[in-house]
Amino acid sequence: MLGLIGRKVGMTSLFLPEGDVACTIIEAGPCPIVRIRTPERDGYAALQLGYGTIKPKHLTKPMAGYFKKQGVQPVRILREFRLSDVNTYQVGQVLDVRLFNEGDVVSVTGWSKGRGFAGVVKRHGFAGVGGRTHGQHNRERHPGSMGSNTFPGRVWKGKRLAGRYGNERVTVENLLVLKIIPEKNLLVVSGAVPGPRGGLLLIYK
Repeated sequence: MLGLIGRKVGMTSLFLPEGDVACTIIEAGPCPIVRIRTPERDGYAALQLGYGTIKPKHLTKPMAGYFKKQGVQPVRILREFRLSDVNTYQVGQVLDVRLFNEGDVVSVTGWSKGRGFAGVVKRHGFAGVGGRTHGQHNRERHPGSMGSNTFPGRVWKGKRLAGRYGNERVTVENLLVLKIIPEKNLLVVSGAVPGPRGGLLLIYK
């Protein structure tokens, strides 16, 4: 699926005939084609797109040599989009928000907000263990009994316990493109997308 790399600008609402619709503003592109993968050479067909500017002094020597070999300006972020046919594209070609049209349905991939090591109440919505009565001490937000006895004599794998919460790759599908502002590279889609303001996003057609 062809798409663009972008970042989340923020959320707002649009007043449409069907009512007030919550939407997300995404800065999508411009994304130059840095490399074209072909089945003959790489075993699969894909476009490697770049996003964001970076000063050459901030590049490592291998990456500086890579961009010089491809003959393109250095970019901050590289991502690949697999396609069935890449013959109509060429290195250096720039894809922008005009890749989409109003009314298109897109999928958006982002990385959810990281919340660190969280307990079961925050991570899974547990109710906690009762109130602060009957001599309990520091038990209000604990998971309680694990539910296992002599057999199996251990905690079952996959139980909902405390652990790292967030900072995961999340894809939201079937978002409607409500508006396109090409002069500012802005894409307005219905609903919410994962990640904080300024977070990296991949928008697929």
